[in-house]
Amino acid sequence: MTEPTGRRVTTPYEGRPAVWDDAAPIEAPLRLHRTTAPPEWMDYNDHMSESCFLLAFGDSADAFFRFLGIDEAYRAGGHSLYTSQTHLHHRHEVSLGEPLAMTVQLLDHDRRRLHVFHEMRDGETGLVLAEAEQLLVHVDTAAGRSTDLPPELLRRLDRIAEAHGVLPRPDVVGRPMGIRRTTNDDPAQQR
Repeated sequence: MTEPTGRRVTTPYEGRPAVWDDAAPIEAPLRLHRTTAPPEWMDYNDHMSESCFLLAFGDSADAFFRFLGIDEAYRAGGHSLYTSQTHLHHRHEVSLGEPLAMTVQLLDHDRRRLHVFHEMRDGETGLVLAEAEQLLVHVDTAAGRSTDLPPELLRRLDRIAEAHGVLPRPDVVGRPMGIRRTTNDDPAQQR
């Protein structure tokens, strides 16, 4: 569970080492993060606040970073992944104490960017509660700009991409936001 420390937001994975294992099979999708919706994530409507969905997906992304090999030691070396874009899709409300099971699917990557898709499901029923699509950029933190991923991380991403290549592309990926209108929905005619 992500908790404010008074100075910054932390994730449940801080202080944990990277976990990449060359010999281990790669799940498709990856199932790296589970949590329970805590009281501090609930809003005045008695369900999870919209900002807390992003917080939960951020924890899932951090679990993925550890899996890949990006931890405190990696960041201390002057590199990290930054989120460039996130698109959230809310499907169902989340209640206090609801078990949440998160998955991550690598959709694409190049030498500097990763395109990932997260799902949040009810940990008991499997019902899809929310989805998040993210574009991540590898950065040189001292220079404050994007930079190439090291060959070892690219090799790992290639392995994940191969394993995830069997998964269907989620239908919401890349979908623009807007109000879909039919000819009967002309706003000028509704005034």
